[in-house]
Amino acid sequence: MAALRSIPAMLLALCAVALGAGCAPAAFDAAAEASKLAQRDADWSSVSFEGKDIDRIVAYWTDDAHLLQPGLPPIEGKTAIRAFVTASLKIPGFKIHWVSEKPVFSPDGKMAYLLSNVETTAPGTSGTLESTHGRSVTVWRRDADDVWRCIVDISNDAPATT
Repeated sequence: MAALRSIPAMLLALCAVALGAGCAPAAFDAAAEASKLAQRDADWSSVSFEGKDIDRIVAYWTDDAHLLQPGLPPIEGKTAIRAFVTASLKIPGFKIHWVSEKPVFSPDGKMAYLLSNVETTAPGTSGTLESTHGRSVTVWRRDADDVWRCIVDISNDAPATT
């Protein structure tokens, strides 16, 4: 009889364990996320180089993103970033392309950063197109929809070569 009374307690304990396991967050797979983020960053570089679809370019940033460019005040939020991208794409001959290194993730896998080499082409002081080289760091956040978006985008000029 005592054994029969302990069956409901055991079932309750098993249900609690099963429910707890079902609610546990999925394990972070760094290799899979590195591949996903590297591809997303490469796609963003390609879309930006084409420079035809401002909405697609801007979609890679979060709504609360910060863009820090050399010689400019901080550009904060998607509205300001959209205006910056729109103005940049109106510059005759403007092109930008970058290649990033392997992502580095936060321990929980919700944020990452990428270091990149950037090439920008635009008219120089003489009016002819010139390419400049720079470096950047982008900080990415994996949003609730499981999509990686850039939250901080910082660039600077590459060191002068001698």
